[in-house]
Amino acid sequence: MKLNQIADNEGARKERMRIGRGIGSGKGKTGGRGVKGQKARTGVRIKGREGGQMPLHRRLPKRGFNNIFAVKYNEVNLDRIQQAVDAKLIKAGDTVTAESLQKAGVLRRAGNGVRLLGGGELKIKLSFEVAGATKSAIAAVEKLGGSVKQLVVKKADKEKPGKMQKKPKKDAGEKKA
Repeated sequence: MKLNQIADNEGARKERMRIGRGIGSGKGKTGGRGVKGQKARTGVRIKGREGGQMPLHRRLPKRGFNNIFAVKYNEVNLDRIQQAVDAKLIKAGDTVTAESLQKAGVLRRAGNGVRLLGGGELKIKLSFEVAGATKSAIAAVEKLGGSVKQLVVKKADKEKPGKMQKKPKKDAGEKKA
């Protein structure tokens, strides 16, 4: 057998239809695109259009809710802080804040603050200044003689600058003289 004698089985390869090659080819004139209009041109698509049928993205129900005012905290377990203490990134007796956790490599960004979770075990006395903490985390820290100070996270002011403010209503009893 020689390389030039190797061939596929009969019918294994099918030649593509060459469109737009005359009316006798069966795919001439409009080239299988119908006639006229935007869809007859190249490179144009009308997305999501299904004729008169209700499109799929409108047939399916909307799901979930995205709260744009939600505050996302960095959640840190006690065992992760203990690992940083063991690696001598956090010293015993220090006050642990979002910035100190960031310097120690526990967090990538300080973000909106830290929420302390009670997962794992802490073996050393530390004091924490965090945005929030679970009851189990507070109990575990205070059992060792440490303290947890929860910081108040300020929410954005309700009145934004440049926004029209309502004028106070006048009493019905007051009249112009």
